Amino acid sequence: MTLDAEPYPFELLPSRCALLIIDMQRDFLEPGGFGEMLGNDVSQLRRTIEPNQKLLATWRGAGLTVLHTREGHRPDLADLPPAKKIRGRSKTCIGDAGPMGRILVRGEAGHDIIPELYPLPSEPVIDKPGKGAFFATDLHAILQNLGITQLVVTGVTTEVCVNTTVREANDRGYDCLVPEDCVGSYFPVFQEMGLNMIKAQGGIFGWVCRSEAILAALK
Repeated sequence: MTLDAEPYPFELLPSRCALLIIDMQRDFLEPGGFGEMLGNDVSQLRRTIEPNQKLLATWRGAGLTVLHTREGHRPDLADLPPAKKIRGRSKTCIGDAGPMGRILVRGEAGHDIIPELYPLPSEPVIDKPGKGAFFATDLHAILQNLGITQLVVTGVTTEVCVNTTVREANDRGYDCLVPEDCVGSYFPVFQEMGLNMIKAQGGIFGWVCRSEAILAALK
């Protein structure tokens, strides 16, 4: 299947491709969560929910592989580097009580994925302690076991966890396609530049498209 994409068409191999949805967590996207508590406009991220719902439904309908990630740490914070905990010099840090439980701690309400995109029992959820989905996780092993060579990467935020994951995937030999309407940033300028970095120099890290191109191909 040939999809219209930048910097040039993407050859989709559905049986070898997985949909990887990055960090669509309540604390990042829901009003009253940690993201909003920091002064961010969560509507910038929430605009990605509907396109992701459509893509996820179509992907599931085609019987293709879906994986989800969540950024967060062990309740004892043993996997939290001190440099990450203090970065930003905020009065409220990772592990402290937040609007939806302890911030970025696994098992807390805010750490979980939003109901609109909640994983099925058959869909692996990768709990990652860092920005990239491959660092300190079993994602690479799972993808290898499933015979996956391509990733459609969606989620938040474009310039941080999405970009980091795409770069990690690229170094491991995966072809990555990023539908621009299915990824989001709190900052519009970072959204634009994050996508530009992926598709620059002939697709140095991957391809960028609209989700409609993927939907049309699968249908």
